[in-house]
Amino acid sequence: MTRGSRHKARVAAVQALYQWDLTRQAPEDIESHFIYGHDMAGADKDYFHHLVREVPRHLHELEDHFHPHLGREPDSIDPVERAILRMATYELAFQRDVPYRVVINEAVELAKTFAAEHSFRFVNAVLDKVAGELRAQERGA
Repeated sequence: MTRGSRHKARVAAVQALYQWDLTRQAPEDIESHFIYGHDMAGADKDYFHHLVREVPRHLHELEDHFHPHLGREPDSIDPVERAILRMATYELAFQRDVPYRVVINEAVELAKTFAAEHSFRFVNAVLDKVAGELRAQERGA
């Protein structure tokens, strides 16, 4: 799979996780909706499937990683930002094959695409701190 296929998977996954956050529908139902109702051409469907299923399973652990860096409760931040932070934190914690810089860059791009105008700065700052904790060795800290 190419970098572009994972990017497309993340684009769809952040939308699916946003929908899950707002509706609490079963991740499997949301996943089916996206695979059959959206253009998933060129997307790494296995990676999409993995993110949509695993992020909700690890929700509390993920939020425990980024909550200290928010300055407020996770429920008080924009749902799009929350979906991006959850997904990126999952990748930082569990997808060690993905370099932390790629995770952060992808999250920033998603924030620029889907979130409020300056949200990407907030997402970048939070994830930089999370990466410092979860990937300290990779970062040379």
